[in-house]
Amino acid sequence: MDERAALRLLSDELAAVGDDAAVVDGLVVTTDMLHERTDFPAGTTRYTAGWRAIGASLSDVAAMGAEATAAVAAYAAPRFDRDELLEFIRGAADVCERVGTEYVGGDLDGHEEFTVTTTAIGRTDDPVRRRGATAGDVVCVTGTLGRSAAALEYFERATTSDTADDRLVERANDLFRFAPRIPAGQVLASRATAMMDSSDGLARSLHQLAEASDCGFAIESDRIPIDDSVREVAATDDEALELATTFGEDFELVATLPETALSAVREAADVPVSVIGSVLEPDASITMDGEPLADQGYTH
Repeated sequence: MDERAALRLLSDELAAVGDDAAVVDGLVVTTDMLHERTDFPAGTTRYTAGWRAIGASLSDVAAMGAEATAAVAAYAAPRFDRDELLEFIRGAADVCERVGTEYVGGDLDGHEEFTVTTTAIGRTDDPVRRRGATAGDVVCVTGTLGRSAAALEYFERATTSDTADDRLVERANDLFRFAPRIPAGQVLASRATAMMDSSDGLARSLHQLAEASDCGFAIESDRIPIDDSVREVAATDDEALELATTFGEDFELVATLPETALSAVREAADVPVSVIGSVLEPDASITMDGEPLADQGYTH
């Protein structure tokens, strides 16, 4: 059973299952777990790990259109190295500061593998759900897609080359540290009909939104904002498009909204908001350039 099947199983037991975070009396709560073997490639600094781990949970808060209020982490490792621990905390604190919130602590434990569990808390009186996309809406994404795919390629090049290349490691870590879209999420919240983050990849996110909203999507590949770093590592334009749409772990926002609201959103948002397609009626499929778009993306 994969993660999505497990979530479907739990949906009958837990009312909050199905959105990026739970909302209880205006309080937004979300939690994530990351492991060294699956989430932190060789070369990932503890600073980047702290930034990325906390950032993943803050991205869920952003996807609900909420204000972030605090974050915590449970840090587990085979041993507690002073420098590594301090660097982790500094990365966690810096990503919180980036979006105007605070890292307030957590827990320490021993574990055979470096593992981090993070929780972020936010507030909103009007959360944006995954359900609500309406035929005629436009489909938008914030920022650019594919940074994590490019980062992984640079990590791999750095660790497989005959000589260590600190520049590749630095480039990979820089790409791996993303800005949670808290400000953009709050701007979109007043206009969006549905929203989620793209942690599982754009293609999979569209399938999840379509399932929640009972709709279809028509996406145009030439409107997808592919990060420049992806073109640096991809051999062809087709490979760049595939990495940008299916690799995942980008933590941008995917939202639907009325076209009439687009101008106001773009003017107020702190990052570019790109229209990549439109919402179709409930019995329509999900296509890109007129062809079926496979439900492909990151799998936990």
